[in-house]
Amino acid sequence: MINNIEVERPRECLTIGRIAPDFTAVTTEGIITLSQYRGRWVLLFSHPGDFTPVCTSEFIAFAQLYPEFEKRNVQLLGVSIDSNPAHIGWLYDIYLMTGIVMPFPLIADRDAHVAELYGMVNPDRVYELSVRDVFIIDPNQRIRAILTYPASNGRNMYELLRLIDALQVSTTYGVSTPANWMPGDPVIVPVASTLEEALERGTTSLDDLTCFAWWYCFTDLSDLTPLPKP
Repeated sequence: MINNIEVERPRECLTIGRIAPDFTAVTTEGIITLSQYRGRWVLLFSHPGDFTPVCTSEFIAFAQLYPEFEKRNVQLLGVSIDSNPAHIGWLYDIYLMTGIVMPFPLIADRDAHVAELYGMVNPDRVYELSVRDVFIIDPNQRIRAILTYPASNGRNMYELLRLIDALQVSTTYGVSTPANWMPGDPVIVPVASTLEEALERGTTSLDDLTCFAWWYCFTDLSDLTPLPKP
């Protein structure tokens, strides 16, 4: 919990597409920097406080699905403004309850530096807690998604995995994913960029596309090739 910590408000609001601010922090696995994970996807998530039921359920769920995040080259990083001894004591209690040893670092953000960098502090400071935020950061350390949940409601880990799958597909193939997309479903191809292409899509049956309008076309991922790496 933030206890009378006075910190400056962030100068700029973090938005999707911006470079994720780097930081160095003490964690339950030693000192880390965000930039050491460049080349991997990072899921940076905050929680309101240690020894709380909803946060405990989330950490158990993250740990249980950790192999799925690893398959996707995703590094999990938790953060709250509790001390490192409090983190260790809480994770030890989780181990005693479940037998789970937490497989990812938990940042001790006592001065709220990370929370402030990422706007994780409740702006009204009503409850003196960091909010339940998620930042999905790509291997080039750009922020690709931001999600915020209230303290009263835990996150859906399967939705986070689904979103990471969708972001990785979009990054690799230059396509979009429709509402309720799941891995294996058709994807949306970019809108036609020339009149000739629009006419072809609107008047011709194309083997690799299913078009409902010249600007609304789907394809199977198996028909695509990855974009060249920059």
